[in-house]
Amino acid sequence: MSRFRFPARPFLLRPISRDHLLTIAAGGLAACGFQPLGLWPLTLAALAWLIHRLHVVRTWRQAALAGWLFGLGHFTVGNGWIATAFTFQAEMPAWLGWVGVFLLALYLAVYPAIATVLGWWLARTRRAVLLPAFAATWILAEWLRAVVFTGFAWNPLSMVTLGGFDRPGLALAAQWTGTYALSGFVVILGGWWLFALRSLRQRRKGAAAAYAFAPALLMVLPLHGERREGTLAYTLVQPDVRQDLLADPANFENQFAKTAALSLPRQPGQTRLLLWPESGVPDFLRPGYAQFWYDETTYAGDPALARERLGRVAGKGGLLLTGTTDLAMQGPKVAGAWNVVTALDAGGAIRGSYAKAHLVPYGEYLPMREILEPIGLSRLVAGSLDFQSGPGPRTLDLGAHGKAGIQICYEIIFSGQVVDRAHQPDYLFNPSNDGWFGTWGPPQHLAQARMRAIEEGLPVLRSTTTGISAVIDADGVVRQSVPQLRAGRLDGNVPPAHAPTPFARFGNMLALAWGIALLFVALVASATRKR
Repeated sequence: MSRFRFPARPFLLRPISRDHLLTIAAGGLAACGFQPLGLWPLTLAALAWLIHRLHVVRTWRQAALAGWLFGLGHFTVGNGWIATAFTFQAEMPAWLGWVGVFLLALYLAVYPAIATVLGWWLARTRRAVLLPAFAATWILAEWLRAVVFTGFAWNPLSMVTLGGFDRPGLALAAQWTGTYALSGFVVILGGWWLFALRSLRQRRKGAAAAYAFAPALLMVLPLHGERREGTLAYTLVQPDVRQDLLADPANFENQFAKTAALSLPRQPGQTRLLLWPESGVPDFLRPGYAQFWYDETTYAGDPALARERLGRVAGKGGLLLTGTTDLAMQGPKVAGAWNVVTALDAGGAIRGSYAKAHLVPYGEYLPMREILEPIGLSRLVAGSLDFQSGPGPRTLDLGAHGKAGIQICYEIIFSGQVVDRAHQPDYLFNPSNDGWFGTWGPPQHLAQARMRAIEEGLPVLRSTTTGISAVIDADGVVRQSVPQLRAGRLDGNVPPAHAPTPFARFGNMLALAWGIALLFVALVASATRKR
């Protein structure tokens, strides 16, 4: 009789245990600490469960599986807003959105798995040092998630530390740690809740209370800096142009009229900064393209006339920063497009521009187009012309209107990658089109812009098509905002910048240094216990 043995069934075909289901659920609950819910106690409780699992598993494979299952639940819930994007693409069924969210979660879950397996391995002989070791590896894993395959840095764990609009809370520490290191400290807070439960079981009530209330106290402290006022006037506009109308040529003039009416200067001749969102102007503003490009999109088919009327809206003494599109030319042929912010003065002259560097896969370009397009897949937003990447962060010197750092839409989520450090700006402008981000996406996007303000010590001004538009000061406090799905304008003075923060000086090297410090603590503690 043959001794041949069939291989064990793959994991996905095996019955899933209760502990595995609880780990997936814990990952989903952890995502409830992000906006718009802000239920950070669920995040800490979920992390306590994951750390408990790392204490009881016996092999590196089990540790990796625990992290992967946690990540699967975490990213499925946290990125659920992505499914909404499919409802704006008639060529693909809406249900495919949730398939896309799940497939993305299958990949992103690899990064928590990296953190758990490395943390478990470093503490395999001394479980008492697991917490600092795991916090260190979580920092590394989040940084990797932000850089590998162009990165997807959405919702690092530290985002649960942000308080209300007028209270940055524990997130204010990001100026000394960076976003990814602060995520490691959130892991430690979750571990303290696990220690609180264990202390309670051991009838150590004092220790249990300390471990339980210390994280809660840190999370709710009303931390904020001194409120200061700037001198550069701004008018920031949210036109509330819905996604299904934004790319419709029949609506272009209505879109302009609505946005322009919200932008009229209230003090003639004022030196003001006028801020319009990404996709704010459908016109091609630069000369040199074939005429048919202007005929369908540009006012009177003439880029010079389009620029002139935009200058008139800015008004004497004003400067308009608006999202628009430039074509990428190869000789006489169009090779692609640039998603840009263009600066226009009152005379309609272009004073500078910035091209988006971090593009959204499947949103602004279709990866592997030659393979995916024949099988019916396409971009999630209108258009078949792929966008090309710009050179990265740069500062536009706008004279009396200050030095502007530009980050278009999704770019603002990349910690340490938003500022040209050789030419420090006075403020960051983050125009965005959040109309295809669903209900949860816009508040999460705003929260990440607040974290960039704290890290860099710079005010951030966000003008979006449908919300949430906001003016954020250098402490991450939202000074003014326009809610979702409402037209409005904000007027005031740009809040002043802080002196360069430690993070502004060192970037993510600072965050990784914190990870190395935690790892050093774990290794020293392990060596000390061995003696």
